[in-house]
Amino acid sequence: MNDTTQLPPLPDRLSIDPRSKFHVAAVFEHDVGIRFNDKERLDVDEYCISEGWIKVPAGKSLDRFGNPMLIKLKGKVEAFYR
Repeated sequence: MNDTTQLPPLPDRLSIDPRSKFHVAAVFEHDVGIRFNDKERLDVDEYCISEGWIKVPAGKSLDRFGNPMLIKLKGKVEAFYR
């Protein structure tokens, strides 16, 4: 596989919500993976590497706007391109 395109650098903080100021659309054109405490997580909505946390949905509960309720988990966070 000879990929000639340059991957954008992964930011310190990233969110999948397009309304967030931490959403970077160029990063989501590629497949991004998150490793939390040495295990890959597939349900991460937002992360911050320097502060060491991720936000994940809390079950099936929704807020009053229909968005999933998020909980913050603290630990070692690594972001990478798959």
